[in-house]
Amino acid sequence: MEYSAKTIIPVSILSILLISFSVNFASAEPVPEWVKNTALWYGEGIISEAEFLNMIKFLIENNVIVIETLEKQVPKILNAEIFIPNGNFDVTGAGFYSPLNLEIPAGTTVTWINDDSVPHNIQSIGEKGKVIQLFNSPPMNTGDKFEFTFEESGVYNYFCSFHPWRVGIVTVS
Repeated sequence: MEYSAKTIIPVSILSILLISFSVNFASAEPVPEWVKNTALWYGEGIISEAEFLNMIKFLIENNVIVIETLEKQVPKILNAEIFIPNGNFDVTGAGFYSPLNLEIPAGTTVTWINDDSVPHNIQSIGEKGKVIQLFNSPPMNTGDKFEFTFEESGVYNYFCSFHPWRVGIVTVS
């Protein structure tokens, strides 16, 4: 069989790339022979899938193979914002808090930002709709901010006592 330059050049480039990738991504530690043999035996059908999976399980349990949990892969939210949009004061307007229901993990600091043209405040309310002393801001003029860190899981309701028809929720997991 004869090979032309059209065949040899792409194969050569692919070989160089594969070698380059393997050098860049290869671990500095050699794979133990028993792991190679077990994988080979599984591939050849000499050992069962259960035996092969037990080997993988052993490697994971003994930290030979380390699998990062989703918690490590996804950074936790440490700060979040809720905006009080312009027009929020108008009972007939659609200027709700944004977001209306903020969902966050425990330990997150929430910052309310007043983007409206009039003052607002943030008042935490209990299950019966009465103001409770959990997080309560002073009057906030345009551009003012108020922060609170949610340490415990739960559903937290709040409203503006100047405009009580404007309510919001923070859901902490």
